[in-house]
Amino acid sequence: METKSSTFAFIDLFAGLGGFHVALKKLGGEAVFAAEWEPALNQLYTDNYGLPAWTDLNGLDTDDDIDREVPDHALLAAGFPCQPFSKAGDQLGFGDTSQGNLFFKVLQILKVKRPSRFILENVPNILKHDGGRTQDTILAKLRGLGYAVEVAHFSPHEFGIPQVRDRAYFVGSLDSLDGFTWPEKHRGHTDITSVLRRDVSAPRAIPERTLEAIDMWGDFLKRSPASLKMPAFPVWAMEFGATYPYEHDTPPAVWERRRKYGLSGMHVQGSFGFDLDGLRIAKQHELIPSHARRDGELAFPRWKRVFIRQNREFFRDNASWITPWLNHWQPWTFPSSFQKMEWNAQGEVRNIDNFVLQARASGLRIKRPTTAPSLIAFTQTQVPILGANLAGERRYMTPRECAQLQSLGDICLPESDLDAYRALGNAVNASVVEAIAKPLLIGLPAPQTPTGASKTDPTCELLGVLA
Repeated sequence: METKSSTFAFIDLFAGLGGFHVALKKLGGEAVFAAEWEPALNQLYTDNYGLPAWTDLNGLDTDDDIDREVPDHALLAAGFPCQPFSKAGDQLGFGDTSQGNLFFKVLQILKVKRPSRFILENVPNILKHDGGRTQDTILAKLRGLGYAVEVAHFSPHEFGIPQVRDRAYFVGSLDSLDGFTWPEKHRGHTDITSVLRRDVSAPRAIPERTLEAIDMWGDFLKRSPASLKMPAFPVWAMEFGATYPYEHDTPPAVWERRRKYGLSGMHVQGSFGFDLDGLRIAKQHELIPSHARRDGELAFPRWKRVFIRQNREFFRDNASWITPWLNHWQPWTFPSSFQKMEWNAQGEVRNIDNFVLQARASGLRIKRPTTAPSLIAFTQTQVPILGANLAGERRYMTPRECAQLQSLGDICLPESDLDAYRALGNAVNASVVEAIAKPLLIGLPAPQTPTGASKTDPTCELLGVLA
């Protein structure tokens, strides 16, 4: 979309890399206030957008502080911290005193400044958190301020962007939302190669052990008969040959009983069929899969029993080609996470270098090249790995390519690749925001005169631009 002259003022809270800014500027907006507590990202916001960002919103303690420091604006945008509501965190919600209560700071700013519109973004789990009570609280509080509010969730891949990243969006209006419609979702083909650059090298090499694990599972795929439908469930190689109890008992339950009566461990097979007979409990513990030896787990949940049963049956039916694979690669010498594989490319040619890979605690995930996995703000090891047939060599996606996945263009990124990946994992997708904001802005009251800082060109050259 072509950049328009300024027609409305907005503020950008918990701004991060400025995904809201990129989107709203394309729609003719001008940022008059931004806030970002992380020092490096705070400085980057100034460098990218020419607007010095506030640091800690908690410093705006009173209504008078907010009225004095935050300019009038037509639209408030905020991706308030998601960690308290994410499945990946402790899910403390509003009980997280460091971040969970920041929604109420957004609420306070809405109460004092009364912008005509708002857009809030968070993880989709916020809609289910605490049995739905968190969503109910958010909606009730916003409506209590006089806003009409709607909520929906979208992923970039539904807008033609090759990334699966579901996020919840709350929109609100002081007028009404009678004329507002959520954007239509894209149903066409997406391709990760649309954001790849052939003239770059990854800032960090893939660890040798990770490459070996990729080769190991690539060989597993090659050995599998073409007539065999690959499992839709996670493949847990450590269950191949195992016979320890799991349906009505667990190893920890057996050990607890045997310790009580002074007996030795179990007389069954552990991971990869290793014989446990005659071994002390401590040694047996080492030879049981990590998912089956948690202290105090006296009964496995249903999902775990199902996965164990499925993997043992799969091995039983395919031992003729899996056993030579086990003997060749000895997967028990790999970390537990590399002993597992998730095949998300049913029906595709089984060449592992055709796919997008992700090394996760749950296993090596293999995905079609139509989309990238959701960028997450954890460690660099979970950044998508590109197969050699996609990128010319096996390599991590670069921060610049990940910025394209977030529709951020050529903004300045943190100098450290680890910091860049983390920031990109926390970023809001600008194209999704633009699609939602465009109909929300229809009928916006007469433009306000922005009182923000003057615009300057980004100073990427001072910070270094990552490939």
